[in-house]
Amino acid sequence: MRPAAAPAPAAPAPVPGPEAAPAPRPAAPAVTHREERIDTPAGPVTTDVVVADLRRDGVRATLLTGATVGDRSDVPAHAARGGALAAVNGDFFDLSRSNAPAGPSVRDGTLLTSAVPPGRRLAPAVPGSEPGDVLAVDAGGTPRIDRVTLAASVTGPDGPLTIRTLNAYAVPVGGIGLFTSDWNGDRNAALCGSDTDRDAPCAPDRIEVVVRDGAVAEVRPPGAGPVPPGDRILAGRDEGAAALRGLAVGDRVTVRSRAVAESGAAPETAVGGSPILRDGAPVPGLDTASRDPRSAAGITGDGRLVLVTTDGRESTSVGTTLSETAEQLRRAGAVDGVNLDGGGSSTMVFGGQVVNRPSEDAYRLVPNALGIVAPS
Repeated sequence: MRPAAAPAPAAPAPVPGPEAAPAPRPAAPAVTHREERIDTPAGPVTTDVVVADLRRDGVRATLLTGATVGDRSDVPAHAARGGALAAVNGDFFDLSRSNAPAGPSVRDGTLLTSAVPPGRRLAPAVPGSEPGDVLAVDAGGTPRIDRVTLAASVTGPDGPLTIRTLNAYAVPVGGIGLFTSDWNGDRNAALCGSDTDRDAPCAPDRIEVVVRDGAVAEVRPPGAGPVPPGDRILAGRDEGAAALRGLAVGDRVTVRSRAVAESGAAPETAVGGSPILRDGAPVPGLDTASRDPRSAAGITGDGRLVLVTTDGRESTSVGTTLSETAEQLRRAGAVDGVNLDGGGSSTMVFGGQVVNRPSEDAYRLVPNALGIVAPS
């Protein structure tokens, strides 16, 4: 009988090596969406929340608009045209007339509109708010609540004249407004009404001056329609009209205009909105009675941007008051925030889909929206 085979030699012990590095944790998404449903004494409330980290590469906020300030689209169309992953409707606007926004708007660092007089802003009253209040984002991606005003003048042979508004649907009583190719509406209508009543009579004295290639090209009654690229149209009412009558065809003039931010940080993007949350607390005196669909935007303590909509006017979601909207922003992590246009305008898009439930049968057409662009 053959002898048993000798046992195989033991395998050498493994040589100790460096510990394997743990697998990297995936980064949190730069832009997220969630839906919240809560029960309140007034009934159920459904809220949609988008949070965007603007510090991440390729993530930025942008103002979504049409070709001119009064051109309207629904929010899904604005988002698709602007390549935005997420978007919410923007500022209150001159519904059914010029359709231009009520407050300042800045797109790609360019001021498109300045604010109308306080009494002509079609928005809920918010204690302490001013027409120039905005949610702004600078070129470095830092969002803030700011106040943007217009510094503008026209200088002719007799010296400078102050320009009060830019592409605004209401020129203040006694003032001069500037209109550029970003405007495609009725300039005469902007000289009608008072500083508090859109239906007040037109100013008895109205005029417009066309500036082309640095000189007065026309002096005429105010008109409507497109402003040719490169032209500047100055429209005056009352004392403003009288001052413009000092200019004559052929006079050399210089028109200057710029946005002035109270913070000193030049905005790359800005949308008009009334502050309702400051330093982590709702602004005192906010309305606690009127419930409506709402849209709002806020900023977290670490600089992320928060977009919020609340459904309303239906049994499944009764809407929120302004005070409750401020609380929603705070619950979403914001420390500062503004109220945007609400009601039938409230629409949120995420990933190409409308994620909230707008209160009207068709998506309302709006002049601007606040969008978030991010890598796919």
